[in-house]
This record gives sequence, C-alpha cells and structure tokens, in this order.
Amino acid sequence: MVVLDKPLPYVGITPMQIITAVLVLIVGFIVAKIIVASFKKGLKKTKLSGLVIEFLARFLSALLYVAVILLAVRALGVEVGSVVLGLSAVIGLILGFGMQDTLTNLAAGVWLAALRPFEKGDVVTIAGQTGKVEAVGVMSTELLTPDNVLITIPNKLVWGNVITNYTRMPTRRVSVDVGVAYGTDLDKAVKLAMELMKNHPKLLNDPEPSVIITGLGDSSINLQLRAWTKTEDHWAVKVDLTKGIYELYMKEGIEIPFPQMDVHIKEMPK
Repeated sequence: MVVLDKPLPYVGITPMQIITAVLVLIVGFIVAKIIVASFKKGLKKTKLSGLVIEFLARFLSALLYVAVILLAVRALGVEVGSVVLGLSAVIGLILGFGMQDTLTNLAAGVWLAALRPFEKGDVVTIAGQTGKVEAVGVMSTELLTPDNVLITIPNKLVWGNVITNYTRMPTRRVSVDVGVAYGTDLDKAVKLAMELMKNHPKLLNDPEPSVIITGLGDSSINLQLRAWTKTEDHWAVKVDLTKGIYELYMKEGIEIPFPQMDVHIKEMPK
C-alpha cells in the first residue's frame, strides 16, 4: 500500500507532492488560458490592431506558463529561488553560445507588432514566401499559403527582409498581357479592349482603364490591359479580363499568335 506522505526512495519526494504538482500544472494551464482569452477579449474593444493583440496575448501566455511551472516545482518541495537562480545561470551560459539569435527574434517581433508593416489577414511576400499572415508570435511569424501550408519564419528574417504587402491598399491595378499578330489593326484591338474593361462592373472609372503597347515580340505585338479595382476583387477581375479578351479577339477575328519556329533543312552536297 502506497503511503502518500512517505518520501519515495532515491528522489525524496512524496506521492502527495507529485499529485499536487500535477494538479497545479493542470489547473494552472487552464486558468492561464482563461486569463489570456479574457485579455484578448478586452484588447479587442480597444483600437489596437489584431496583430498587436495576438502578439501581446502570446507574450502574456508565455509568462503565465513559466509562472505555473515554477508553482509546480515549488509544490514538489523545491525552493523556487534556487530554481530561478539556476535558470539564470543556464540562461547566462546560453547567451554566450548564441542566445543573441533568440533575443534578436524577440526584438524583431516587438518592432513588427509596434510598426505594423502588415496586419493579420494581409497577403504578403516575405523572404521569398507568399501567404496570408496568421500571427506574429514572440519568436516567429506564421504565413498560410493559398494551398493551405503553414510557413513559420523567424522574426529576424521578417524584419530584415523586404516585405511586399498585396492587400494593404484599398485599390489595386489589374494588368493583363495579350499579343496580337503583326498586321493587326491596332486601333481596333485597343478599342475592343477598352470597351471590355469599361463594361466590367467591378472596375473603377478613376483611375481610368488604359491599353498600352509594351513591345514588339518575335511573333506578336504585345499589348497590356490596365485597369483598377478594389483589392479584394483583384484576382476575380484578372480572370474575367483574361478570358474576356481572348473570347472577344477570337470573335472579332483578331489573331493571338503563339511562338513559332521555322526550320530549314539544307542537304549537303555529295
């Protein structure tokens, strides 16, 4: 029969202390989650952005978890002061072997939350990775790609790289490239493209749409349709214009050529 208040051999800890420590961990983690949830709910009533709220909530969560672990250690009969002192010594040792990267990530996370080059839900390209911002944590930033892959990038790489934000501005220009065959009536081709854009319900009249000649290719005269729309409509409009200009040019007899190569074979004299 196990006596709850009798120390176990070799460890000097009683079963009761172990049970108490486990209960402290379970209850402590539950309480910590409730506190963090209430904290986030309160911050949402302020003017802080979702990104800052998420960062502060994660930071508070980390502090509470450390406090719960220290309480559990104390329940085992270990002096918390000695544990903190030991942890300080370990942290000091780690600092000498590369903890600077961790501190750099932490500092970068603070700057990202404060200066907000992007918000939660923005679509960005960072360090060659494109996705929707899910969260900025204490150490890293999370992006969700269009094919539902979660990418975690250290904050120091985010802060130290060029950040392209595709959704920060309320409007965005749609560009559609199309080539027409040499000999095409360019005035007619431009007029048809302009009519297509002006008749699209999601395109803005200011700035006005336009069609420009971008170059003379090997097999085509290259045109580009340019129109402005709301950022959230960008990809839908791009698909509509790409499909629409192809169908319209085919209907009006305007050739859209494809790259061709003529090969001439000469026989060598015998």
